[in-house]
Amino acid sequence: MLPVSLQCGWCGRDYPSDVLQGLCVDCKRPLVAKYNFTPVAGQRIRDGLSSGPRSLWRYHDVLPLADSKNIHSLGEGGVPLTNAPRLAARLGFRQLWIKDESQNPTGSFKARGMPVAISRAVELGAKQFCLPSAGNAAGAASAYAALAGCRVRVYMPADSGEAFFAECRGYGAEVYAVEGTIADCGRRMAAECSPSEWFDLSTLKEPYRLEGKKTMGYELFEDLGGQLPDVIIYPTGGGTGLIGMWKAFGEMQQLGWIDERRPRMVSVQTTGCAPIVGAYERGAETAEPVANPRTAALGLRVPGAVGDFLILRAIRESGGCAVAVTEAEWASGQSWLASDVGLFASPEGGAAVIATKKLLDKRTISPDERVVIFNTGSGFKYPPSTWPQGVTRT
Repeated sequence: MLPVSLQCGWCGRDYPSDVLQGLCVDCKRPLVAKYNFTPVAGQRIRDGLSSGPRSLWRYHDVLPLADSKNIHSLGEGGVPLTNAPRLAARLGFRQLWIKDESQNPTGSFKARGMPVAISRAVELGAKQFCLPSAGNAAGAASAYAALAGCRVRVYMPADSGEAFFAECRGYGAEVYAVEGTIADCGRRMAAECSPSEWFDLSTLKEPYRLEGKKTMGYELFEDLGGQLPDVIIYPTGGGTGLIGMWKAFGEMQQLGWIDERRPRMVSVQTTGCAPIVGAYERGAETAEPVANPRTAALGLRVPGAVGDFLILRAIRESGGCAVAVTEAEWASGQSWLASDVGLFASPEGGAAVIATKKLLDKRTISPDERVVIFNTGSGFKYPPSTWPQGVTRT
């Protein structure tokens, strides 16, 4: 289904959805796809799910493509929601699940946003792409650009880890290592890639990566038999996953699938780079960029997110919160995922586990609530210094 318009999430200005779009020209904020959903369409869409592929494209009726022939897919989505009773017992919960996004193609949740963004951009005439990335988004963009037969340039911090660089080179991307953070990568990319020649796939600087990420919310609804969890714990760098799921829940209500009740959305960051946590605690509508971000959880080393206000809006509207964990803490969470769930998780996944424990200890979450923790990627792609050290089982 094609969106009826693209709307600036900040000022509300509408843009046509049938041409390539970036940020709002007035306020330089993200554009969000708007659809005409109805309960009648909702019943038809829901009835068709049982015959759809076990991938994110089973939700093609709520995704922005004019012709299914233009889909470029590697089978992304449809990853398991794993019951984790031993981790639940360790943390003090009765019901706890892990949504393991590392089982996507290219090993992370970034393989949800990129196929939708690239498929729609190619459908609208794009042939060359560029983006800055901490690593996982670069790998996904490189893979799907290769599948679509397109050229792509990726800019990554020089310390991102050789696995990310090797992956992108293997797909045929033009790869640039940049000293500094993802923000420095973005500045170099802007200087070297003319917007008239290269379409910018940066987080929330085009509208359709968000549409791919929202399918995590639709999947949770199916995973839990037509229900939603009470709490979602989500590692947050650029924030498209959290924003996307919150968007999905609003769409589900329009479609008649759910009522007004929603999961509480929890944003997880590290103490070395926690702009969203700081803004949440100050009661601010936007976040102040972090001057010197430090964390080995590379996906969380985002000093300033262009969609900060959308992240904070989702947290507050849901009654959720934002939590920061230390480097030593996320490493323990990563080891618990390995020993209790059999999951070699990313550092970001480890951070989400520890945030869950902190919230239970503070009674922000009840032991009886249904909690879903997101692991956003595979630990294998990160430098060995970040790999889980393991625990002794007694």
